[in-house]
Amino acid sequence: MSETDVVIIGAGHNGLTCAAYLAMAGLRVRVVERRKVVGGAAVTEEFHPGFRNSVAAYTVSLLNPQVIRDLKLAEQGLRIVERRAQNFLPAPDGSYLLTGEGRTKASVARLSAHDAGALDGFSRELEDIADVLRQFVLRAPPNLVDGFGTAAIREGVNAWKTANILRGLTLEQSRSLLDLFTRSAGEMLDERFEHDLVKALFGFDAIVGNYASPYAAGSAYVMLHHAFGEVNGKKGVWGHAIGGMGAITQAMARAARDRGAVIDTDAGVREIIVERDRAVGILLENGSAIRAKYVAANVNPKLLYTHLIAAEALPADFLARIRHWKNGSGTFRMNVALDRLPSFTALPGEGDHLSSGIILAPSLPYMDRAYLDARAEGWSRSPVVEMLIPSTLDDTLAPAGQHVASLFCQHVAPTLPEGKSWDDHRDEVADLMIATVDKYAPGFSASVLGRQILSPLDLERQFGLVGGDIFHGALTLNQLFSARPMLGHADYRGPLKGLYHCGSGAHPGGGVTGAPGHNAAQAILRDHRSLFGSRG
Repeated sequence: MSETDVVIIGAGHNGLTCAAYLAMAGLRVRVVERRKVVGGAAVTEEFHPGFRNSVAAYTVSLLNPQVIRDLKLAEQGLRIVERRAQNFLPAPDGSYLLTGEGRTKASVARLSAHDAGALDGFSRELEDIADVLRQFVLRAPPNLVDGFGTAAIREGVNAWKTANILRGLTLEQSRSLLDLFTRSAGEMLDERFEHDLVKALFGFDAIVGNYASPYAAGSAYVMLHHAFGEVNGKKGVWGHAIGGMGAITQAMARAARDRGAVIDTDAGVREIIVERDRAVGILLENGSAIRAKYVAANVNPKLLYTHLIAAEALPADFLARIRHWKNGSGTFRMNVALDRLPSFTALPGEGDHLSSGIILAPSLPYMDRAYLDARAEGWSRSPVVEMLIPSTLDDTLAPAGQHVASLFCQHVAPTLPEGKSWDDHRDEVADLMIATVDKYAPGFSASVLGRQILSPLDLERQFGLVGGDIFHGALTLNQLFSARPMLGHADYRGPLKGLYHCGSGAHPGGGVTGAPGHNAAQAILRDHRSLFGSRG
């Protein structure tokens, strides 16, 4: 049996971030990863001879700039480049919307003078709220605690600081904040814009990774969540990590190892060892044990508490609630190897639009039907597809003259109806996704040399994404902020002493951010100093 100060379950980006911060503070850190490679869902692999791509996570914006600076990821070799255009939305009638610096307003104006006039106001409304909420990303939300004591005093101070930040909002901004947390994106967009493509531009962010209609209450928050990001100091911009998303986690792993953290791969966890209501280590699938002062879990909360901890070790009311933790992204992920670039009917030939996020979902009603179809039939017959061609920005991913494309597809049911298995329908749905792109870019299907397919079941098997949920839990109002993962445990501390949440199931939620890993590390360090002072 080996011993360490902290053992972290899962070498995804948040686990690696947590490890790096703790190792920088001088603690002995051990990270264990079930897969043979580090990175979790943010990995780059060869999926067809000569073709590499980001396997699951596929684009950069939400990675927190302070995490990038603190871990010195640029010095570890990470390089992030902006898309030359941000988003391209073609429509079946041949019209299109192309956004990006110096492009968006003119492109919107060609579709609707009214929407061009409304664009700045709505974008500013989102940005103003996002600016305020960015201040909460790298701090724990107020946590509800029973009784009165040190913890209650600490959380009272935290609540006061939170209120002080929100006090900076004007009354109108406070109204917007309430709308964005409770209303549907579809309702808000219908009130402000008239053209389908303009509404679809914002509406896509409300359903990406969110198994819901854009008219579902709370979908406006998911839209806002995707507005938090920035690339190289530019807010609201999306980019690409040279070498794929695995370049991010490889840089994080180097940062952690340089500070002394030990990272073990091919080391799945069988269970967390609990003694006298305290997590004291882990038992690996190979039978070996690691004892630690602190255990941090970078896994979905439902997976953590229903698979890795004995039920009798947990409070009954906590376990009953966590069993109902809502998962499911409605996501079907593909990578394809191409012998040439696609040519879109709406904008033929090569151009900056091919470096953008290409959104094939021409209206909010189209997205609504996709969701309803998936609920009824298991997958949408007219799906929503976002396609990126990262090889237009990164020539390390494919042979010269050839390309790779990421297809992020909505909506599919996390679990198919009538007992059907995704193993029996994976290729059928993949064919549909390719055919959907082909409708907008004729000849696309003929250019496909190879493909990698990940159904919701595959995402769960390979990466522990329960129900294929890319966020480790739905971003619904009852699973956000002080309620993530549950009221009383928003401070990254689990119901057992010594147990911490460092994954996306904790605040601020999903995306490749590094924020939950950073915040959990701060909680562990506070507790460590309280227990041991400067002795370590």
